[in-house]
Amino acid sequence: MAIQAQRHSPAFFWAVRLLLLTVLLAAWQWGAQSGLIASYLFGEPLKVGRNFFAWFASGKIYYHLMITLFETAAALVLGSLFGFVAGLCLALNNFLERVLDPFLKALNAMPRVVLAPIFAVWFGLGPGSKIALGITLVFFVVFFNVLQGVREVSQTAIDSSRMLGADRRHLIRHVYVPSATSWVFSSLHSAVGMAFVGAVIGEYLGSAAGVGYLILQAESVFDIDTVIAGIALLTIFALLLDYGVTLAERRLLRWHPNFSRQ
Repeated sequence: MAIQAQRHSPAFFWAVRLLLLTVLLAAWQWGAQSGLIASYLFGEPLKVGRNFFAWFASGKIYYHLMITLFETAAALVLGSLFGFVAGLCLALNNFLERVLDPFLKALNAMPRVVLAPIFAVWFGLGPGSKIALGITLVFFVVFFNVLQGVREVSQTAIDSSRMLGADRRHLIRHVYVPSATSWVFSSLHSAVGMAFVGAVIGEYLGSAAGVGYLILQAESVFDIDTVIAGIALLTIFALLLDYGVTLAERRLLRWHPNFSRQ
């Protein structure tokens, strides 16, 4: 006999998640204090939390956090915009797509993190080099999803629209772009992480501000608790930015027949 799944409220799932997180932190703290876990390698939750809140209490973190968030948001927006436009243009131009396909695949296969020193030379140690690196990471995530989204458009929908008098401009606006948009939001959840990677790695390799810079400073003096506090801070804001993408997705894709999210 099949077991029917029980429906629970969102509060129930949040309670389970909080309980799981509490158990993991308690086990980590106990392991560090008992010596089962090397605290100098893995830190202690209490010390990590103390450093985390000390940043906000002193106000030291705000400037560095704003720098990192600006770089991340700029890379996410610009990379997504460039990826969307390029993916749409190539999907609608078969000749151009076939010509550029090997070049785009080669650029995508290249480990773009190695571009960070080059961007630092080109754009300096300010936000420009971090944004440029983030754009290269976000661009291809969005580009290939848009390309696939346009390819997935039903030929029946295209033929029906043409029968109703739609020209190329109407097809792009009412058929191709909506189809690509649903794929874009799917890719943005991955692109958020890529934008943060670009910003933090750029700061890590050369900067005078940002959360990545603070993590590098802590690492240079083997302060693992502060390093983990920085990682936790980035993770929290990455989740917040991802949640913002989810809210936009819910609002803009309400029309999509297959879209449903709890």
